[in-house]
Amino acid sequence: MATVINMPRLSDTMEEGVVAKWLKSVGDKIEEGDILAEIETDKATMEFESFHEGTLLYIGIEEGGTSPVDVLLAIIGEEDEDISALINSNSEVDKKESEEVEEEEEETTSAPSNSGEIKVPEGVQVISMPRLSDTMTDGTVAAWLKKVGDEVTEGDILAEIETDKATMEFECFYEGTILYIGVQEGETTPVDSLLTIIGPKGTDVSAIVANGGVTASEPSEETASSEKKADKKEEKVVEEPISATNTTTNTSGGRIFASPLAKKIAADKGINLADVAGSGENGRIIKKDVENYTPVAKPLEVAQDSKTAPSTPTISFVPVGEEKSEEVKNSQMRKAIAKALGNSKFTAPDFSLNIEVDMDTAMTSRKTINAIPDVKVSFNDMVVKACAMALQKHPQVNTSWTDNNTIYHSHIHIGVAVAVDDGLLVPVVKHTNNLSLTQIGATVRDLAGKARHKKISPTEMQGSTFTVSNLGMFGIENFTSIINQPNSAILSVGAIVEKPVVKNGQIVVGNTMKLTLTCDHRTVDGAVGAQFLQTLKTFIENPVTMLA
Repeated sequence: MATVINMPRLSDTMEEGVVAKWLKSVGDKIEEGDILAEIETDKATMEFESFHEGTLLYIGIEEGGTSPVDVLLAIIGEEDEDISALINSNSEVDKKESEEVEEEEEETTSAPSNSGEIKVPEGVQVISMPRLSDTMTDGTVAAWLKKVGDEVTEGDILAEIETDKATMEFECFYEGTILYIGVQEGETTPVDSLLTIIGPKGTDVSAIVANGGVTASEPSEETASSEKKADKKEEKVVEEPISATNTTTNTSGGRIFASPLAKKIAADKGINLADVAGSGENGRIIKKDVENYTPVAKPLEVAQDSKTAPSTPTISFVPVGEEKSEEVKNSQMRKAIAKALGNSKFTAPDFSLNIEVDMDTAMTSRKTINAIPDVKVSFNDMVVKACAMALQKHPQVNTSWTDNNTIYHSHIHIGVAVAVDDGLLVPVVKHTNNLSLTQIGATVRDLAGKARHKKISPTEMQGSTFTVSNLGMFGIENFTSIINQPNSAILSVGAIVEKPVVKNGQIVVGNTMKLTLTCDHRTVDGAVGAQFLQTLKTFIENPVTMLA
């Protein structure tokens, strides 16, 4: 089914974009994560990434063309798919919107301007809560790195903003003084709400604040100012990685200022930034500080750590009968999990199937495989590989439901649920059926590490066609998961348990593992799910069949 892609909104103030260059042509095969085009915004030229797979069927804006946000940019779908209806419908919508805009302009011209909007003083910039991810609807200010009265320059990091996916740094595109902060640390506000105001020192912005940040624009001045800022932004593109600041904390809880490049080099070399002296502005750690750092032996390191580490909060004594509760603000990730799983549980008519698998042969096979130097395969890797092969034999399970169609995926992308501090993330192993056991193991470990350290990108968590959730390492023998939509099924993997089993009429000691398949009954019937589990059982109990 074809997907319509509109001109994206790549910056907080972007109203239209220019296609600087197309990196794909009509007829090209597109994979998720491919760069489709370079789009020029009001601030910089940025790469536009595809979140879909298929063939590029139509380009709505040629190179050099300018278009408002949300206007048809391209269409991706199946090869030779008829998209004339999509093109025509979008053309009619664009024409209607254009007529509405003209009518509004005529009304604005003829009617007296008394809308209550406030004129922005010269040099003042009103900054709204940015949309830092494709699914972000509101954001939480985790920390302000600047305060009212501070001088800021283009490239400074103003704040750390928590989205539904990660905590991200918000960069300043202007120069001036922080005149007002509209969202305090820990507060949550919708996208496009007043975040802060920057301008010449001493400028009165009380009228803008009272009006909620809504201002009247002067096209000629703002257009010139925007173009000027865009030019300056492009001139500083090379300097940004050095001038932009990144932060972490030291053992005493204080903030350490370091450039992103310095932080990356320190992570690669295993250097603790708290031990590095910064030579940059305000003690900021830069590239040369990390490269020139020489570790010093610390014989009393353990004792020093115990002295400098923040003391563990002591639990206050609570008398018998006293009730005590504490409210903890929901993180954006927690809200996103609640919304996604709530939608899944209350929209999909699900059912679960259970099966017990003999793991004796799998345990022997894993021991033999891991005896090979530099090879490490887990039981979870074996389950993921078996799922991929079973999905090839039962394509009905590798589907997604829509109101009008059932989508059969020819590719197999398996999501692996990973527990993180703030909740749960599902990195995706792409084309799992084409990977060996060792390749699956390496990919899962890499993605899980990124997820736990909040380094995983949105594209590495999108596009799954089936999901595996494993709680066996916590000793859980049997559980039921909620379907990770738009998947049609999810597999819950329990712990391997040693217990008496019957083999060849004799009671012997064996090792078994319980699997639970939760299915969306709209796409997967009971018999289909049962057949899938039988095939999965065969692969896991006989690992050699996965190597054939």
